[in-house]
Amino acid sequence: QSNSDVRIIPTDGRPHLPSSVTKWLGDSVGHWEGNTLVVDTTNFDPGREWRGSTSGMHLIERLTITDPKTLKYEFTVEDATTWTRPWTAENVWPRIEPGIYEFACHEQNYGLINVVKGAQIRAREAGSRPARETPAAAR
Repeated sequence: QSNSDVRIIPTDGRPHLPSSVTKWLGDSVGHWEGNTLVVDTTNFDPGREWRGSTSGMHLIERLTITDPKTLKYEFTVEDATTWTRPWTAENVWPRIEPGIYEFACHEQNYGLINVVKGAQIRAREAGSRPARETPAAAR
C-alpha cells in the first residue's frame, strides 16, 4: 500500500514519547542542522521486524539538499540486540520533474480512473440490453 509509510515529524524541539508508547513506524522527532533535516526515531512497535531488528532499534535519518537537483538521504541504524555496532547507508535522490504530489491529495488519480471506467462499462451494458418484451397477456 503506497500510503502506509506516512509520518508526521515534529521539528519543534519536543522529546520522544515515553518508551511505553510504541508506533508501527516508531516515534520520530526532527531538527535542522544547517541545510540537513535530521530525523531521530525510536519506540518501534515490537511486531515490526525490519531486517531482524527489535523494538529497541534507533534510527537516525539525514536528508540534505546538496544542490538544486539533488537530495542526499543517509540513515544510521542501531540495535544492540540485532547488530554488534551501528551501521549506515546513503543514497542520492535526483529531483524528479515535474514536482511530486502529496499522495493524499493526488492519489495518482487511480480512484478517479476506476470510477470513470466503471461508469463507461455500466453505460455500455445499459445500451446493449435487449428491449423488454411486453408479455403476450398484456397485449
